[in-house]
Amino acid sequence: MTVHFIGAGPGAPDLITLRGRDLIASSPVCLFAGSLVPKALLGHCPAGAKIVDTAPMSLDMIIAEIEAAHAAGHDVARLHSGDLSVWSAMGEQLRRLRALNIPYDVTPGVPSFAAAAAALGAELTLPGIAQSVVLTRTSGRASAMPASENLAAFAATGSTLAIHLSVHVLDKVISELTPHYGADCPVAVVWRASWPNQRVVTATLATLDAAVAGVMERTALILVGRAIGAQEFDESRLYADDYDRRFRPVGIDPRFPEDA
Repeated sequence: MTVHFIGAGPGAPDLITLRGRDLIASSPVCLFAGSLVPKALLGHCPAGAKIVDTAPMSLDMIIAEIEAAHAAGHDVARLHSGDLSVWSAMGEQLRRLRALNIPYDVTPGVPSFAAAAAALGAELTLPGIAQSVVLTRTSGRASAMPASENLAAFAATGSTLAIHLSVHVLDKVISELTPHYGADCPVAVVWRASWPNQRVVTATLATLDAAVAGVMERTALILVGRAIGAQEFDESRLYADDYDRRFRPVGIDPRFPEDA
C-alpha cells in the first residue's frame, strides 16, 4: 500500500490535478482535512471507501488510521488544502511514516496564493516592479515565526508579499509594512479564494482597515506590493521582436519559416 498525500487545491473542487483525482478514486481509505477541503472532492472516492475527517483528530490518531490501512494493505488518499509544500503539517506525518516504514508519495496542488492572484486577474511579478513573491505569515498558536522571519524584513526587499493566516492581526500587518511600502501601496485581501462565497477587497495600506471592517472570516490571504493592480510597468523582453531565443531566432518570422 501507499499513502498518497494530495494537494486538494484552494477550494473549488475542480481545481485538483488529474493525478490527485485518480489517486482518490483508487484509494479505499480517504483522510481529509474537513475544515478546509471541500466535501465535493469526496465524490471521487470509490464506493464503500472509508472516509475520515481529520479536523478533530490528533497526529497520533491520524497515524493510527494510516497504520490500520497499512496492516490491511489499503492505499490511503490523504487530502490537504492548497499545496502540501507550505503550512500543511505534512512534514511531521512523513517523519512518522518513515519511522514506521510505511510508503508514501506526494502530489502537488494549486496553492491559495495562486488562486487569490487568479481572482484578481493579476500577475504578481511584473518587470521593473517586482520579480519575487514571498510566502509568509505571522506567528500563531500552532507555529511561531523565527525571529529573523518578520514582515519588516520581507517588506524591505520590495517583493510582492502573500501573507497567510494573518487577517486577524491586520493592524500589525499594516503598521509593519507601511514604513517600507508607503501608505499608498496597493493591497488585496481574498477570502476563501475559488470557493462559491469568495470575497475580494482591494485597497491601500492606508485604507485597508476600513475596507475590511466587520469581516471576521479568518480564511483569507493578504497580497501586498506595487505589482497588485499595476498598469504602468515595463514589457518583458521575452516577446520583443529583437529578442534572440532558441525557439525564435532574430530575423525569422515564425508564421512564415519557409521564407527564412
